[in-house]
Amino acid sequence: MTGLKWGEEREARQSAIRRIPRSLRFRLAFSYMVFFAIVLIGIGFLFRQTLAHTLESHSHDILDEEYASVKAYVRFEHDIPLWFADKDDPEEAAFVARLRRIILMADANGRVLEASDGYLALGLESADEIKRILAAGKTDWTVRRNSRGVAFLIRRSVLVDEKKVHFCAIARAISEDVAITNEFTLKYLALVPLLLILASVMGWFFAGPALQPLIAVAGTAQRISGSNLALRITPRGAGDELDHLIGTFNSMMDRLDGSFQQSQQFSADVSHELRTPLTVIRGQLEVALFTAQDVEGYRDAIVNALQGVERLSHIIKTLLLLSQAEAGHLILQRTHLDLGSLVEDMVEEFQIPAIEAQITLTATVESPCFVSADKLQIERLLTNLFSNAIKYTHPGGSVRAVVKALDGWGELTVEDSGIGIPEGHLPQIFDRFFRVPNADVLAERGIGLGLSFVAWVVKAHGGSIDVESELGKGSRFRVRLPASASEPEIADQARQPAQTPAPRYS
Repeated sequence: MTGLKWGEEREARQSAIRRIPRSLRFRLAFSYMVFFAIVLIGIGFLFRQTLAHTLESHSHDILDEEYASVKAYVRFEHDIPLWFADKDDPEEAAFVARLRRIILMADANGRVLEASDGYLALGLESADEIKRILAAGKTDWTVRRNSRGVAFLIRRSVLVDEKKVHFCAIARAISEDVAITNEFTLKYLALVPLLLILASVMGWFFAGPALQPLIAVAGTAQRISGSNLALRITPRGAGDELDHLIGTFNSMMDRLDGSFQQSQQFSADVSHELRTPLTVIRGQLEVALFTAQDVEGYRDAIVNALQGVERLSHIIKTLLLLSQAEAGHLILQRTHLDLGSLVEDMVEEFQIPAIEAQITLTATVESPCFVSADKLQIERLLTNLFSNAIKYTHPGGSVRAVVKALDGWGELTVEDSGIGIPEGHLPQIFDRFFRVPNADVLAERGIGLGLSFVAWVVKAHGGSIDVESELGKGSRFRVRLPASASEPEIADQARQPAQTPAPRYS
């Protein structure tokens, strides 16, 4: 048993070790190390180049100074270089001896006039090379190695004496400069791994605290379930990207909580709405089965059951239509629609129910109004608005529809003199299954889906809807839809998904 437990612990440790390279903390530390390595290499290369350039410039300056000294100490007589120095001054004699240690002088034809043993070890220039340099009239620099591999920097230029041109080349060993540069490079490269190890360790420890908010987000997400959607993460107050992530996570949880509650409410409402007609149907069938004594009794029970079936069918059809709409499966067929003419036609269709309810229904088109809209969906919108207006208006009241064109919009207003809506319920009237309490005193109680569909139609068309109502005096629904564009633009809009603002309430 102990061996089994030890084996499980070892497997757990190995699994944890295998997960380290895949962890975000490891990747952050590794990225920091790679970045630091690139920076170190770049800095090292820059320093090395700067050091090499500085040493090279120093060697150039020394040879320039020695060349100027050669000009001061040398005179040519019959193409023979003569050195003039105070033999009684040991310092000056030593200086001239140093100048002549690695030197070459030649005439304009390339004939060597003086060549030191040190320069002979480097190799003499050809006559053509000397003529080329004299013809160019500029200082020429080159690097050459002797037989032992020691590098020398050679300055080759023109030496003029009494208007006669001569060639002069002097050299200086630069092996020490190369050694200094190489020593710097080796020491720096030896230091880089130590710095990278230090950077990796620091990156690992710095990444831990930085990732704590992410760990908190993950821990909170693991604790989330349908019963505790109220969990939130407290922002750190730093105002950085992690606080932005925390805020985004909390906002997402707010939306999920709202959606979950709405879903629960929707399920409860659907269950309630479906239960009512089913109860009616079952009751009528029981009446027909147990209490009906004649054909008339059976007929009444069947008629009542059919009414319940019709109500159930209406609820299901409306729910399916609304679900298809909100899921984006209901595609708008936009056309160049005369909104005023359509409203007048719909008012004609609703004259009979309006007359039966003893309500005056009128339409006014203040100006020609064309919108880019789906005719079928706008008809459904008008049907719901007119039905509600007639349903909740007292006999003798009035319902009035007004259409007019605004700047880039078509506006439809449906105003009634009905019972009105309490101000506290206005923000909820477009919610599914919401019905104003006691609003059904004038008519049969609806299912609370009509205005939800109205809101979707308006949003899908890129319009807006707002409501004004006063209890006991009536309500006014104002719908704005985008004005009609040209036919090609309408076709393009029909192929694009709708981007719409939410309904506004007032």
